[in-house]
Amino acid sequence: MADILNTVFAGYDKAILTVMHFLGEYLGVVLTPLMKLITLLGEKGLIFFLLALVLMCFSKTRKTGVCVFGAVCCGALITNIILKDWVARPRPFEALDLYRMWWNDIGAPAEDGFSFPSGHVTAAAAGMTALYRAGGKKYLKPGIIWVLLMAVSRNYLMAHYPSDVLFAAIFGVASGFIAWEITKLIFRFLEEHDDNRLCALALDFDVPLPDIGLRLPLSGKGKKNAPDKDGDDAAPRRARADTGTAGRSYDGESRRERPAAARKPSGTLEKLGIRRKKGRHEL
Repeated sequence: MADILNTVFAGYDKAILTVMHFLGEYLGVVLTPLMKLITLLGEKGLIFFLLALVLMCFSKTRKTGVCVFGAVCCGALITNIILKDWVARPRPFEALDLYRMWWNDIGAPAEDGFSFPSGHVTAAAAGMTALYRAGGKKYLKPGIIWVLLMAVSRNYLMAHYPSDVLFAAIFGVASGFIAWEITKLIFRFLEEHDDNRLCALALDFDVPLPDIGLRLPLSGKGKKNAPDKDGDDAAPRRARADTGTAGRSYDGESRRERPAAARKPSGTLEKLGIRRKKGRHEL
């Protein structure tokens, strides 16, 4: 099987790996650490397993979490357990001296196991497909971008042939759809038997979160009318009480204490610059 893949996809694989080598020669200072980081994030599908466990802790997102977990497990079953040992295709840096030289040039780490298909790309495609099917179209574009980044990183590091990541993406998408159909069956069964205590618990249980006492600040009118322990109107009452008697303004400053220039004119005469004094007017 490995010989068939090497023959059929020889031109396709070499063309793309040549482009990766070209990028490594001119942009390797930036790209090599970035590609190593992307590969590390996709190792064993761990990031999707952790995401699935978090989502399964809450009833509103449990269905999505189960779907993601099932998709990554299904992808691992197809690639790492069934296909890798059956196809037994060596990695590029192990098969040809040219690819080994390119692999040495970028300083990529050595990896064991066979090449076909890519477990990293399968896990990425499976997890993002599950998020898309269970969570909606908002995950489609981020999913495509993440899968492409993972595929490029595996080719750039000479750990996989381009044909490896191509088939891995197909297997990953298939795993996501399979997991979604199985997840729907599981939750349909739980909903039909929600009178059972275990089924109801599986549907409705939420992991309790600690109450850290955070309160969002109010803004606008809500800040003035915000209720507190003294009642809904306590804040306005205290605001009025803090202003003092009738001769005190809302900023807490007595009208008598204000300088004359800061006082607002109280009538038409004062607006014209005429002061009132004991029954007569003075300019």
